[in-house]
Amino acid sequence: MTANESISIYLDIALLAARAGGAVLSHYWGKQLAIAEKGRSGDLVTQVDKESEAEVIKVIQRHCPDHAIFAEESGKSGTQNHKYQWVIDPLDGTTNYAHGYPQAAVSIGLNIDGIPSVGVVYNPMKEELWCAGKGLGATLNGQTIRVSHTQELKDSLLVTGFAYDRRETNDNNYAEFCYLTHLTQGVRRAGSASLDLCELAGGRLDGYWERGLSPWDLLAGVVIVTEAGGYITAYDGSPFDINTGRILATNGKIHEALMIALKNTPHSPAFSFADVVG
Repeated sequence: MTANESISIYLDIALLAARAGGAVLSHYWGKQLAIAEKGRSGDLVTQVDKESEAEVIKVIQRHCPDHAIFAEESGKSGTQNHKYQWVIDPLDGTTNYAHGYPQAAVSIGLNIDGIPSVGVVYNPMKEELWCAGKGLGATLNGQTIRVSHTQELKDSLLVTGFAYDRRETNDNNYAEFCYLTHLTQGVRRAGSASLDLCELAGGRLDGYWERGLSPWDLLAGVVIVTEAGGYITAYDGSPFDINTGRILATNGKIHEALMIALKNTPHSPAFSFADVVG
């Protein structure tokens, strides 16, 4: 079996798992939900997250019972130094979903020997299924996708997000958000890292940066962007490390300009969140 054939098999499994998780999202969509916080203000979890994750894991374990799993809600299972590790976010965009805003998805990635090799992101509310396998290209609903051709930062549309600890730390990207809004045609904040990456891969957006992320937020989208011709690094242009929680992803053409803009962002004096809410 060739490497591409092997990846194609695992991509099919990821698709089955994403559809199983997506069925849970569809079932509960628009219904009253029991919502809780996971220790950090604004970090929500619902029964949908948990049930979707259970369905995803069930499919993966049926086909790959010995593989390692790293899932947002249930954590790590299996031998974590295994050649194959599935990384799962059963509901990326929980806050959106809980408010009835349809920017949310099941995100499933697969590391093979530590290399992001399979990615599937499924938004059943919009009926959009994004997928990619290393060496196989990237698709949206079966149609090949590529990143945009935007050449200059001033002509770009960007997207970002804000970490859950943004109220407690000055290491947030409020200043970057404002600065880049002036340098570009706009900056969006949609609330789902995996879908931000997918929409970059599909050419709807030209660049993305964010901090405070977890591997399950990123892995599937990283594969999809890479296979669509995008470029991903750390903020300073050094190799991307998923464990830092920081990412800079672009169509490749505006990458250096966006990197320089992030570095040169003027930061206002820090203010206390207590001053805002108190």
